[in-house]
Amino acid sequence: MKPRASRPGTGAVREGALEVRVGAPPVEGAANDEVVELLARTLDLPRRAFSLVSGERGRLKRIRIEGLSLVEARTRLGLDG
Repeated sequence: MKPRASRPGTGAVREGALEVRVGAPPVEGAANDEVVELLARTLDLPRRAFSLVSGERGRLKRIRIEGLSLVEARTRLGLDG
């Protein structure tokens, strides 16, 4: 995750992790909330489908997504191929 980004969005997969840029600062969970919101919009899922598994205070986060296969998530993120 890259907080305080000028252009929020998703990027490439680097070292097995999806790069996510958010405009919010990493203060009081604001950046975490924005990561979930951005992924929910991008993957066309409700916010309740996402849960932060680890990385609440770090740049590397693990997020569980319910109701979507890995293949479909990669397709919606434009990562297939």
